[in-house]
Amino acid sequence: MFYPENFHVTAPGDLEIVISRDFDAPRQLVFDAFTKPELVRRWLLGPDGWTMPVCEIDLKTGGAYRYVWRREATGEQMGMGGVFREVAAPERLIATEKFDQSWYPGEAVNTTGFAERGSITGVTIAVLYESKEARDTARRSGMEHGMAAGFDRLEALLAGRP
Repeated sequence: MFYPENFHVTAPGDLEIVISRDFDAPRQLVFDAFTKPELVRRWLLGPDGWTMPVCEIDLKTGGAYRYVWRREATGEQMGMGGVFREVAAPERLIATEKFDQSWYPGEAVNTTGFAERGSITGVTIAVLYESKEARDTARRSGMEHGMAAGFDRLEALLAGRP
């Protein structure tokens, strides 16, 4: 898969994965794309062939979110959810993350930052895992491929392309 020059995945330390990508869009629009169900379900899909039949977001500190993805070809489903620990619109979101069929031990905490630099909004997602084993399992999963595909869809959505 081709990764754009502005997409980066790093693993600083034993417990964290950091993903960053720049978007040519205002910060509020990018924040909305991460927090409004009608927008989230259009881009946060991973590889081709997946849909998001469930996308629930109670955007407030202490509010919950829930996503369920479905692979159309097989009917396979994958669900996850968590609780918002902090909502500081449009600068930052902090939320827990736990998958229904956990493929890594424990839960993670995602800190998503939105930094506006002129017409560009930089998104940085720092995922903090409970253990090195969990972080390493996530790294081996190929999660960056799904994130890159989703971010490509987000870029098209923000540019007004179908």
